[in-house]
Formats: sequence, structure tokens, C-alpha cells
Amino acid sequence: MPFPVDRLVITPHVIDLTRSPLAGHFDAETYVLGAFNPGMTVLPNGNVLLMVRVAEALRQPVRDGNVHTIRWERGEYVLDAWPLAQADTADPRKFTLHGGGWKVMALTSLSWLLPVEMTPDGLDLVTIHYDKAIAPQGSYQCYGIEDARITRMAEDSYLMTTCSVSPERHSTTLYTSTNALDWTFEGIVLDHQNKDMLIFEGLVGGQYWAQTRPLGDLYFAYPPGSEWRAGPSINLATSPDALHWKPHLSPGLRPHAGTAATARMGGGAPPILTEVGGKRGWLSLWHGVEPKEIVGIYRTYWTLLDPDDPTKVIATGHEPLLEPDAELTRPLEDLLYLRDVVFTTGIVEAEDRFIVASGEADLACRITHIPKEGFGAAG
Repeated sequence: MPFPVDRLVITPHVIDLTRSPLAGHFDAETYVLGAFNPGMTVLPNGNVLLMVRVAEALRQPVRDGNVHTIRWERGEYVLDAWPLAQADTADPRKFTLHGGGWKVMALTSLSWLLPVEMTPDGLDLVTIHYDKAIAPQGSYQCYGIEDARITRMAEDSYLMTTCSVSPERHSTTLYTSTNALDWTFEGIVLDHQNKDMLIFEGLVGGQYWAQTRPLGDLYFAYPPGSEWRAGPSINLATSPDALHWKPHLSPGLRPHAGTAATARMGGGAPPILTEVGGKRGWLSLWHGVEPKEIVGIYRTYWTLLDPDDPTKVIATGHEPLLEPDAELTRPLEDLLYLRDVVFTTGIVEAEDRFIVASGEADLACRITHIPKEGFGAAG
């Protein structure tokens, strides 16, 4: 269904790379591959904050028979060269290295996080806080920091999870703040590969809850005739302090066997406690991926979880809430390297609507105002 407001608000053209953390570290031109997948929250002054993932890439990664990557090393950014003959470069976001005996990848860009302050409706730019940018600070982040998710626990208490990428591990890192602009690094909170950790915006039974999405190349089959499909799913974890997390015994959200549209799934926006279709619960926006070519088609779906027991689903929408929109990126056609992707990463509740933040085509930040009745009847 069409929404009253649905548009791109931040594009690569907005980003000034002369103020990038990478500026001046090596003699090679870079450009903004994407400014996308923004974490979102409300600042103490009432404005909306978008924590934008800036993927900064080399303008000419392939030269002299090698493909190059950017890497953080002891406070500097350096370039690594890999023989082109060893690399599969079919995916524009990364390349696979052959000959290791298992799957080994490198990225075509390095990501850092840029706080962008917007008006309360999320639509107009107020200021870009380049001085508050979050960049790698250890070997566990040497290939970048990706996809912030921000949870506002109280007026002066914010939690932000990020995905930190390195050869050491593909981990989830946590930052805390009292104002959503000045962030303190708290360390690694999930040591295993995990792309989407979303902390609930409030305690349940005195504990922090989170959705997680462990990665893997092996999944065990459900029995024949099961309603579930084997593959990536959204799990749950609890913590007494937001630092030490224990996986919950009950499964979370799992892909249904009857549809290919959600063959792969993962978390989107941190769950918020609200009312949808006359039912109150934790509103979870998540992504489902339909297999297609290399990347697939990403869409956003919604589920309402029990307010006292988030392992229980009390309502869900089987039709996509958001779909990729080629019309939105048409003015950026010369920058497109990926299609069919909308990746929701934030939600703020307003009086009669939800303000939803997404990454569109791994290229730009999309804001959608969804009327509360836009979720349809809860069933």
C-alpha cells in the first residue's frame, strides 16, 4: 500500500569525504559506495538521529593485477592487495578468495558510522555531526563497523549495537550514551558471527531482551511436512546488564516452509512496546529474503510479540510491510550497484504513525511514515 511519506533523505551525495576518518591516510581516491542502513532514535532535544553507515570504497580497487581493500591497523588505514586471479568479484559488496579450503571473503569498502541529525519527522537535515563519527578502534574492527541499531532505554540512556568486521571474528559490539551523540565503547557482547542484534526498548521481567541472528553455512533439516524452513532465523537472548547475554531456550521467529519470500530472515528495527490492530505487544520489524541471483530480494515484515513473554507471537503480517522501490532510487541510477533491497533498521513512534528508517539498495537512507492502521488487523 502507498504511504503518506516515503522517500530518500540521505544519499551518497550528502557525505563529505574530506571529513571522513579515512581522509589523508593513503594515496588513493575513495568514494561513497553507500550511505545507508541507519540506526534511529530520538535525541533529548526531540530531533531524530540517524546513525548512517557510510561504506567508503576505493575508486579503482583493481589495478596492476590485484584487487585492493582498505584495512585499519594500529590507528592508520592501509591498503591490501590480493591477486585478482584468486578472487571472485561477482558480488559488488565483497569478493571471495579461492584456495583456502573454506569460504573466505574480503570487502570492497570499509564502513564507519556518521551521526546525522534530522527534524522530528525524520525528513529534513538539521546537521551532520562529523566530529562524532564512529570509526574502527581495534583489530576486531579492522574491516569496519556496520549497521547500527539504537535502543532508547530512558531519556538519558541509549544502547547501540553494531557489527564489527575483522579476520579475528564477525562480532557484535556495544556502545552506550546519555545523549545519543557521544558514545562509549563497551566491548564485544556476541563473539560468534551475528549480523542483527536488536535490544528491546524496555525491560521484560527485569531483564534486557534482544533478538539475534547467528550466521552459519550449515543448518539441520526440520522433519518432512514441518511448517518451518531450515535456515537463518531470529533467535532471542536475555541479559541482566546488556553486557552478558544468554541465548533463550525457546526459538524466536523462523522462516515458514510455505513461502520462499522469507527463505532467509533477520532482525530489522529494535522491538518497541506499542499497540497494533487492537493488541499490545513488542512490535518487531524484520527482513525476509527471497532467493534471486546473488543477493536476493529484501522486504520488511512485522510481528507482534507478547509483552510479558517475547517468545510468543500474538500477531503478524504475512504480506510485506515495505518493499524495494525502484522509483526512489531512479535519480541515483548512475550510483546503483544493487537492486531489490530494502533493509529496515529503525523505528520511532509518533502520535498516529510510525517513522521507519531503512537502507534502500545498500545506497541511501529511506524514511517511511506508516499510519498505525497501515499494519492492518492483527491476526
